[in-house]
Amino acid sequence: MGHSNINLAALIGSRICHDLISPIGAINNGLELLGMAGGTPGPEIDLIQESVGNASARIRFFRIAFGAAGEQMMGRAEVTSILDDLMDGGRLDVAWGPLDPQPRGDVRMAFLALQCLENAMPYGGRIEISNDDSSWLLHGQADKLNIDEPLWNILATRDAPADLRPAQVQFALLPIIAGDASRRIVTEMSDTQVKLRF
Repeated sequence: MGHSNINLAALIGSRICHDLISPIGAINNGLELLGMAGGTPGPEIDLIQESVGNASARIRFFRIAFGAAGEQMMGRAEVTSILDDLMDGGRLDVAWGPLDPQPRGDVRMAFLALQCLENAMPYGGRIEISNDDSSWLLHGQADKLNIDEPLWNILATRDAPADLRPAQVQFALLPIIAGDASRRIVTEMSDTQVKLRF
């Protein structure tokens, strides 16, 4: 896939996320108004609130991971808010290490890499994300990993198979974006740990 196609796909991703976040916010506002009007809380309302919160968190994450990156910086509070909301109630614990604002393009690659590690950790675990001046490290630890080697090989070869599923698109996209940023992806795995550097 050419560079122009990647940019076009990113713009499409941004557009979809931008257009969906408003109606989801409106549903959330409607739920708040129901509560203020004395509506009877119940499991149905709780389920709707939980679903809206989950959808909002995913769209915020996807907007960074799959949207157009731009040159702006992202502060720690914004990134950790997205990650905390996304992982709330899930099996994974994600720790964002950088204290200083980071370029949105770097956060984008970190989010895509996070999705790769998430794929290898279906039973849960902990992922720590850190960086120094020249590189990023995502370090996942779990009692049990599920490494799909052909998927992980895409990160090195950039050769995605034609039957790649939508849930695996991060394995094809990350090495292309990293290559455009003159970065190389390096992975390291054991029975209980997986590391991804770029």
